[in-house]
Amino acid sequence: MKKTVLNFLALVLILVASTNVFAQKLITKTGSIKFQASVPSYEEIAAENKSVSAVLEQSTGDFAALVLIKGFRFKVALMEEHFNENYMESEKFSKATLKGKIDDFDISTVTNSPKNFTLKGDLTIHGKTKPVTVIIKISKAANGVNAIGSFEVKPEDFDIEIPSLVRKKVADKIKITYNFLLVK
Repeated sequence: MKKTVLNFLALVLILVASTNVFAQKLITKTGSIKFQASVPSYEEIAAENKSVSAVLEQSTGDFAALVLIKGFRFKVALMEEHFNENYMESEKFSKATLKGKIDDFDISTVTNSPKNFTLKGDLTIHGKTKPVTVIIKISKAANGVNAIGSFEVKPEDFDIEIPSLVRKKVADKIKITYNFLLVK
């Protein structure tokens, strides 16, 4: 009987401990990433992916986001096809990731007003990884936080070739905007 009670107490402690660890993570599978590669006087080059996964470990500030390249939607279907087949080679490089740590992150300092934090990490696009430093604006939300921001990348930094025929129609720097509602 004594052994059964001790086993039960051990099980309860394990469940409580694992629940507390899990509760530290804020997650989304419906985050949004948009990119803009347009140049004035030419057709708009923009797309959005509304199925981005991201996780924030509240206790450490560790952050990771994953986007499936084929999930980007364009206004023009042919542009989407060219993006996947010719530029991003999404059959070969199916995802992009951002993994890093938010400097001096303390969830207790997050309020309803967005606060700027610095995220330092590695951005992997088209199979190539580069270190990045990104400003991430975090504010309180129901059951979690909102994390928003933007940054720019150069296609050549990630070995993405833009043919000379269309080079003037694509921006030198691609603006990436993200919006995540991360919840428990």
